[in-house]
Amino acid sequence: TQGVHLLAAYLPEEGVVLMQMVVENKENEITAAPKLLAVLDLKGRVVCGDAMFTQRTLSVQILAQGGDYIWFVKDNQPTLKADVAQFFEPPRNVPGWQAPAMPQDHATTTQAGHGRIEKRELTLIPDETGYLDWPGLAQVFKLERTVTQQTTQKKTQETVYGITSLTPGRVSAAQLLQWTQQYWGIENGLHYRRDVTLAEDATRITDNRRAETMAILNNFIIGLTSKLGFRNLAVAQRAFDARLTLALAAIT
Repeated sequence: TQGVHLLAAYLPEEGVVLMQMVVENKENEITAAPKLLAVLDLKGRVVCGDAMFTQRTLSVQILAQGGDYIWFVKDNQPTLKADVAQFFEPPRNVPGWQAPAMPQDHATTTQAGHGRIEKRELTLIPDETGYLDWPGLAQVFKLERTVTQQTTQKKTQETVYGITSLTPGRVSAAQLLQWTQQYWGIENGLHYRRDVTLAEDATRITDNRRAETMAILNNFIIGLTSKLGFRNLAVAQRAFDARLTLALAAIT
């Protein structure tokens, strides 16, 4: 859609959009997010978002609604990023004194496909002393991602930091690594499917109401095909084209 900005809450394990709203011209995603989350039942849910959503007020709101957060910390929060990074620095070597070892949890995954090998390593450390002044913060994490191109053996590396309100008894490094992978899967699970497979980017709709309606219909299609067990939306489209009765049965 042209010139229409939408913000959505997506449930990756189900492949469905829970709620979406138009970000008005005088707004941005940071100011729109509280309104979007306010209408959702967050009790027992975990909200994960990009670094732009790493905001104190949004953290407080999620906790007040009974949920928890996982935030990535980047350069838009420079002080917080530096403080989190310190948790993962080697202890200072002071003669006659040794810093106590911090409890850490580690998890690693390796995936191969599309001509590359991707390794993700996550280290999770609880903030036991309350060093970080952030609402509800319980643990910090470092995620290291290494991608190796199989033909050239060229490596690219990326390190990101994050924070979460989930305590050690409620989330492990392995579970957190899985959730962060699901979050990054939104690009293929939702954005790519809507923008490319369903050709949303190619449309010329500029009216907010019509654009939002089309996005709702596309969200419905993506969620429905996911519920039917299709991992590939293009394959689902071809199946429905060949058997119209299958498509009609799916929505009745």
